[in-house]
Amino acid sequence: MRAIIIDDEPDAVELLNIRLNQKCPQIEVVATCTSSIKGVAAIIEHRPELVFLDIEMPQMNGFQVLEAVEGIPFALIFVTAYDKFALKAFKYSAIDYLLKPIDSQELTNAVKRIERFQHTSFEQIDHLKKQFANAQRPLTDKIALPYQNGVTFVSIKDVIYCESDDSYTKFFLTNGQNCLVTKTLKEIQELLEERGFLRIHRQYLINLDHIKKFYKGEGSYIIMTNNQSIPVSRLHKERLSEHFKWL
Repeated sequence: MRAIIIDDEPDAVELLNIRLNQKCPQIEVVATCTSSIKGVAAIIEHRPELVFLDIEMPQMNGFQVLEAVEGIPFALIFVTAYDKFALKAFKYSAIDYLLKPIDSQELTNAVKRIERFQHTSFEQIDHLKKQFANAQRPLTDKIALPYQNGVTFVSIKDVIYCESDDSYTKFFLTNGQNCLVTKTLKEIQELLEERGFLRIHRQYLINLDHIKKFYKGEGSYIIMTNNQSIPVSRLHKERLSEHFKWL
């Protein structure tokens, strides 16, 4: 896979190039750029399959670089120094990122994910850009769900519950459809627990706004608004009780 690195910090460019040579021999770095303007020219010239891109750069930031090369398809991995709170914006948009200083294992994992999808959509970039533009409201109303052939966006309020399926997660939606996404339930839990979702079983994460009935006692379970019965484990029953004081 042919790749380009664009970052205004020469040391960061050199380190990433070294790590790729050491850990990801399937990646051929065809250009490295410490200028965003030269980065645009390199993308147009080389038409890479993968771009490693910093966000905060002089002259043009990462989003402006992407606008300048819109229409050229490639996979994207952002390289950033943003803190853990801002990084949620990437997760909601299902866009891969590497946090400086770059960890070798995280680099390897990101490249493996990119090899499966090989494309970052304009909708994902636009979704991420809007979140960064409105720093006072970092939590989005939509979440990007990656699947084998692309990415779909759904409103969080339309998610009834999520079910674990090994290394995948199935989303059950209010329109009766379900989506199988390439994320573990633990990864989804980290994103949605602060948005009114609760893990009530090792296999289930539910939207508390979609609870219809709760049956207590041995073998406790919940009926959701789609009339699906969801078991409540003994371990997670206390957390549910803490949320609804009347239980």
